[in-house]
Amino acid sequence: MMIGLEAVASYAAVALLGAMSPGPDFALVSRFAALRGRLAGLGAAAGVAAGMAVNTIAAVVGVGAALAASPAVFRAITLAGAAYLCYLGVRSLLAARASDDGALADAATGQSEGGVRWAAFRQGLVTNVLNPKSIVFLVALLPQFLTDRSTWADKSVLGAVTVLMVFVWFCAVSLAVGAFQRVFRRPGARRALNIATGLVLIALALVIVLTG
Repeated sequence: MMIGLEAVASYAAVALLGAMSPGPDFALVSRFAALRGRLAGLGAAAGVAAGMAVNTIAAVVGVGAALAASPAVFRAITLAGAAYLCYLGVRSLLAARASDDGALADAATGQSEGGVRWAAFRQGLVTNVLNPKSIVFLVALLPQFLTDRSTWADKSVLGAVTVLMVFVWFCAVSLAVGAFQRVFRRPGARRALNIATGLVLIALALVIVLTG
């Protein structure tokens, strides 16, 4: 029995609210969009959605439940994710110290224009894949919209909706923040954004370590 449109719409609203919750994804997408423009931000948004797709598949096929039942593995992945956020945060702080020309060449990754979108995608992807809490969240959320008669098609529909809502939200973030790229071409604004993003990512990493 296919899941009803009303249930899909309700799930989409919940998934969208989950995507809108503050976190490292928002910081990454906003930074790329502000410093490198909307296309770079969209690359980060695509990476975030791809990472969510990996996590959604893991939740649907049962890997998420196994992960939640294995504290040691869960903790290991959580610490790896925290280490990666700390790494990105330090790089952001170092970018704040770069010369104006170097920062403008690529204040986000130190790469050329040709590679920045891939770097944005990669950072969004890795940040999500190394966030097991999103898998656990899905493991807890999906059963509330499924029944014993739900099919794999039902699960696939909800999984696709999850990824779509994440992608739509972060595309909107990229387009909104990217509209102010001209403001962040100013050295002072660019430096302030790099410092703020770096501190936020490092703070999130510490929170993950202490509460994960």
